[in-house]
Amino acid sequence: MSSTEHFPDADDFQRQTDGFMQWLSQQTGVTISSKIEVQDLHHQGSGRGVVARSDIQEGEDLFHLPQRVVLMVKTSPLNEILADELKNLGPWLSLVVVMIYEYSLGERSNWNQYFQVLPTKFDTLMFWSGEELSQLQASAVIHKIGKKDAEEDIFEKIIPLVRSHPDLFPPVNGVMSYDDDAGAQALLELAHRMGSLIMAYAFDIEKGEEEESEGEDGYLTDDEEQLPKGMVPLADLLNADADRNNARLFQEDGALVMRAIKPIKTGDEIFNDYGELPRSDLLRRYGYVTDNYAQYDVVELPLTGICHAAGLDNIESQEYPHLKLLHELEILEDGYCILRPSAEDSLTDILPDELLALLKSLTLEREELQRLQSKQKPPKPILAAREARILLDSVKSKLSQYGTTVEQDKAILQQFASTSSLSTSERRRKMAVEVRLGEKEILQHVSVMLQDFLTAEEKGAGKRTTDGTGQKHQKKAKHN
Repeated sequence: MSSTEHFPDADDFQRQTDGFMQWLSQQTGVTISSKIEVQDLHHQGSGRGVVARSDIQEGEDLFHLPQRVVLMVKTSPLNEILADELKNLGPWLSLVVVMIYEYSLGERSNWNQYFQVLPTKFDTLMFWSGEELSQLQASAVIHKIGKKDAEEDIFEKIIPLVRSHPDLFPPVNGVMSYDDDAGAQALLELAHRMGSLIMAYAFDIEKGEEEESEGEDGYLTDDEEQLPKGMVPLADLLNADADRNNARLFQEDGALVMRAIKPIKTGDEIFNDYGELPRSDLLRRYGYVTDNYAQYDVVELPLTGICHAAGLDNIESQEYPHLKLLHELEILEDGYCILRPSAEDSLTDILPDELLALLKSLTLEREELQRLQSKQKPPKPILAAREARILLDSVKSKLSQYGTTVEQDKAILQQFASTSSLSTSERRRKMAVEVRLGEKEILQHVSVMLQDFLTAEEKGAGKRTTDGTGQKHQKKAKHN
């Protein structure tokens, strides 16, 4: 996952890599296959990566790490000191605090060598300027960055905790104290850095049986809250590729094992996979985009835009019966994602059932809504002409909100392709154009599909409603 990194010079880079690998190999219980090695992949636009030194068979273990080597709340000494405080923070913020603590320890931390190979700067959206974010235009990803909420958590929960334990959290990076405004700003930046590392690198760690809690009546309970997160050394040095994924991290018997899931040839890079992430989320979480994930692109249509296309406005301040039922059934969303269509896909393949239920609800008469309300059943997710027209209008409206056309975006990317070296600002603009272009392509494609659907519906309706004399008649509606 090294595409988010900004690196030191080659000598420091290699020295940090060697120090990290030496530290990791010396940890009790760690085994690393002699068939793999960490390499500098700057020449191909990556940072560090893991490469096969010799042929690897499917099913071979690449490395084995006992869970105590994973940087997580339960493996840090801080958990014994501040157990109650960390538990109250939840899995995400508690790991941020633990990482600040371990980082502050410097060479006294067991994970000091690990921190040396983790990035200190990022291209994730959390760190973009307002002007850079504006290049994403109408993309819904802008509203998912969560910087404001993250900073509220840092100021309300993390900074007070750190300040109340100065013996545990000595200031770092030249800061004299965390008690003044400058110290608070430095701590904010450090917390953002650790949070970004967690977003880009952390894995969910399943709880073992010994971690299940025993209830008052003797029954074993397992909290339904988020799984604990852990930073897994070496696993996060694998770059990700949706097409060339050849390894996967498994959890078993108190350990984490990276295992080949297909044969790997000598010299081939070993790739993990993020799953079916659209490039907008790839950029938000990891700070880069790649064409390999274009197949998973989505575009999000806001609920307000769909309702506006149906003639309903100010839905925040009014209670519409069309939406009330869906809200009660917990299937009403703020936005609905449409998948990138393939050549074989139909509209129902790329439209979520929740969206189809919303469209159907917006076209139902009050009596039918009341009938469904009494049964607490959602409308059937079926697309017909009325629903398709609402959706087409909302798709066109969404497309009009982008400041450039598909053709203009392609021309911009062509200009970037002819540039040998890009500045940080140029690189970020290029990634923003790639994301917004993918969303526009989906909207254009879906618009054509909807128009074709409506044309077919009109032709079919003409055939269905013509009797033997050529006179059209109204078909009686059938009620279930």
